[in-house]
Amino acid sequence: MKNKIWSHKSVEIQNGAEIGEGTRIWHNSQVLSGAQIGKDCTIGHNCLIGSKAKLGKGVKIECNTDVWDLITLEDYVFVGPSAVFTNDPNPRAKYPKSKFPEFGRWVETKVKEGASIGANATIICGNNIGKWAFIGAGSVVTKDVPDYALVIGVPAKIVGWVCECGNKLEFIGGKAICKICNREYFSENNVVKFANN
Repeated sequence: MKNKIWSHKSVEIQNGAEIGEGTRIWHNSQVLSGAQIGKDCTIGHNCLIGSKAKLGKGVKIECNTDVWDLITLEDYVFVGPSAVFTNDPNPRAKYPKSKFPEFGRWVETKVKEGASIGANATIICGNNIGKWAFIGAGSVVTKDVPDYALVIGVPAKIVGWVCECGNKLEFIGGKAICKICNREYFSENNVVKFANN
């Protein structure tokens, strides 16, 4: 496996981690046993990938970001530097979930295909991010984010919609055509769909 990926000499990859061909892992990062990482991913410096984390192909994680257990990043997700994921909605140091399951459980979070998460954004566990959505830098996600939504703020709120290519969409009469790539979208009741779906 290691000859099909590139990792800096300071990287720790535990036995039992699955890493796809073409993946690059930078300085001082750790990949724990059981982690699943797809092909052609980039993991920046000072990152940790948990034992129950799943990364699809082409995922890019910038520096100082930890992807904890029960976090799934689908294909081509981008995570900016120092973004924060959580997996415990009511953490207590004295009552860890592994010893006191009666006090709660860890919660999954899924970031769907192509979504982008800006620098220093925080994703509260259990709140899923739709495909090709865009989370603004410093935002705090406290509820599900729909496909193609542009959200910013604390808490994050929808302020617009973005194309798969990352450019802002302008809807007129429920229809938008990207000014950059010419993809077409339809919008109805705050649900945006690609015209060819």
